[in-house]
Amino acid sequence: MNVNEAIDLLKHNGYKATGKRKDILDYFSEQDGYRTAKDLITHLENDNETVSFDTIYRNLHLYKEMGILETTELNGEKHFRMNCAKHHHHHFICNECGRTKAIDVCPMADVKKSLANYAIEGHKFEIYGLCPNCQNN
Repeated sequence: MNVNEAIDLLKHNGYKATGKRKDILDYFSEQDGYRTAKDLITHLENDNETVSFDTIYRNLHLYKEMGILETTELNGEKHFRMNCAKHHHHHFICNECGRTKAIDVCPMADVKKSLANYAIEGHKFEIYGLCPNCQNN
């Protein structure tokens, strides 16, 4: 999803596309990987913007609920990234820098065989480690 698609989705669902909302979307669209709310706040403060923690967290939650942002948990903290789902895939996530790499394999075919009598309502499959960049540092 790009910033314009996200803004269109906000407007379609009755939300205003304020400057702060666009700034948040711009930040995540420029990132290569997952970032924390603290990363976002630091970025906005570096741009000399006044930052309300409530506004940041409320918008992050809204974007997650609308499918604009994806979330994961790393080191006990929630991380966000722009939703890149053009097709079903999973991610390798670097524990050091948060960068991601799409993985096009999904283990669900085998899992469904093992859980034939269960009603699966969703799944999440992520692999964690160090990217080549972080391994070399």
